[in-house]
Amino acid sequence: MSENNTTARRTLSVLVEDVPGVLSKVSGLFARRAFNIHSLAVGPSELEGLSRITVVVDADAVLLEQITKQLNKLINVIKIIELEPTSSVQREHLLIKVRADAAARLQVTQAVELFRAKIVDVSTDSLTVEATGAADKLDALLSVLEPFGIREIVRSGTLAISRGAKSMTEKALPAKTR
Repeated sequence: MSENNTTARRTLSVLVEDVPGVLSKVSGLFARRAFNIHSLAVGPSELEGLSRITVVVDADAVLLEQITKQLNKLINVIKIIELEPTSSVQREHLLIKVRADAAARLQVTQAVELFRAKIVDVSTDSLTVEATGAADKLDALLSVLEPFGIREIVRSGTLAISRGAKSMTEKALPAKTR
């Protein structure tokens, strides 16, 4: 079986008009067609009036092509690219509240430093840790902190950008030609 026909985690960068309801339309498309979204992040792009949506899905090549075709039918979608892991930078952001009484505080602090994370809040019985990195790095940090007792986790979706000087918005139209 070809690698393209196997299900894999795929990252799509979708350039859209920054108008009310566009995120709802994009996520609704996935829901209506029973495509599972693993991660979804959205924010303004470097061009005024355009936003970038980063969507991570588990899909094979056929399903990915179907998703892309359906997204291209949406009026507010300007451009879609798949960001390959080897040719892009992909990161997540994580906040973790960990149990850390006086006895465990030093061990938790050392573990946090090992992962180049930061302690951003301290209370008498817990520490809040902030980390940014690849998903596997954040998973490893969680597994190290788990024995201390994780009280709460907040994790962003994947943010991704292609490597090199080329920009997704180069030659992007201000509005889709209709």
